[in-house]
Amino acid sequence: MSREIMQELTFFTHSVLMGVVITFAYDWIRVLRRLIKHGTALMSVEDLLFWFACGIGVFYMLYKENDGTLRWFAVLGAAIGMFFYKMIVRDVFVNIMSTCLYKIMWFIFRVLQIVLKPVKSLIYAGKTFVLHTGKKLKKCINFVKKRLTAFLKTIRIVLCKR
Repeated sequence: MSREIMQELTFFTHSVLMGVVITFAYDWIRVLRRLIKHGTALMSVEDLLFWFACGIGVFYMLYKENDGTLRWFAVLGAAIGMFFYKMIVRDVFVNIMSTCLYKIMWFIFRVLQIVLKPVKSLIYAGKTFVLHTGKKLKKCINFVKKRLTAFLKTIRIVLCKR
């Protein structure tokens, strides 16, 4: 085969791989969306950033491989890569990864709950101590305030009689 045909086949192969990589990256976004519930606005921002990054990646590939010229068989190659990825992998990857990551996160949070339980108890005890001390201090301040008020009244009476 000639050198030019080999370059075109290499470019087409890279286009197919780019389609696979784009679909694989979007599947990771789908996994993230299953783990953490998103609103419509956040999903729109994620999609916008994703497609912006994909556009940069495709432009870089086109620039590096084909001097920035858009060739329709490159678009076809990317579509074929996406199609084959979806046919082979489908939703299996998203289901397996989201289930595994969910179980890992559940385990980590459970371990953190067990490890941090003494800290939680200390915080609760400290909070109770501070609240109890605050109530006692408030009572003490009120008592001193009443005594000082009574003392000032007594001084006024004594000074007014003279």
